[in-house]
Amino acid sequence: MTQGRYRISFTSGSLYHRESVKLAELYLSLRDWEEVRTQALHDNLLQARTESTAKRTCREAIARLKTLTESELTFLAEANHQDQAHLLWVAVCRLYRFIADFAVEVLHERFVAMKLDLSFEDFDAFYNRKSEWHDELDNASASTRDKLRQVLFRMLREAGLLAKDKTINAILLSPRLIELLRQNNPDEFFYFPVYESDIRGMSA
Repeated sequence: MTQGRYRISFTSGSLYHRESVKLAELYLSLRDWEEVRTQALHDNLLQARTESTAKRTCREAIARLKTLTESELTFLAEANHQDQAHLLWVAVCRLYRFIADFAVEVLHERFVAMKLDLSFEDFDAFYNRKSEWHDELDNASASTRDKLRQVLFRMLREAGLLAKDKTINAILLSPRLIELLRQNNPDEFFYFPVYESDIRGMSA
């Protein structure tokens, strides 16, 4: 049975932090994503080693950035490294509902339950549970599943949400980022390891 298909095309790459900031800055100058893509590839803005890597990275990063509002893109270009990483994590969750559901149902829930370790087994249990309702997960190969797990954990580390020893990091969202998320969708606070009381304060 399929319950609204999951998009699971994040089998390579990472949070694309540096690349995303550069592309956002270029967008704020050009205001046209197709022009951004064309210029970024022409100038090798992302400093990719091959043309195919540049195209894939550009396509993926732009797809994520398109989920952000104009205000959020402006913030991304101006913010410090930590705020940028947190906002890029939100963009990933917006594009990939599979990751958003994992963030809410596993990462956040384990954090508030004071279970501060996050293992590959937690991912596998989540994946198996969702595959009962999602044919695209049930039909995916073992290697695809492994890549999804590997990339997701890498993004969690790059976003500052997970330590190298797979301990969940408590995070503090900056006041400006809190305001941006509150304006868009307060439920997105649940993408982060934060306490319920903090969320109530953030979304008030």
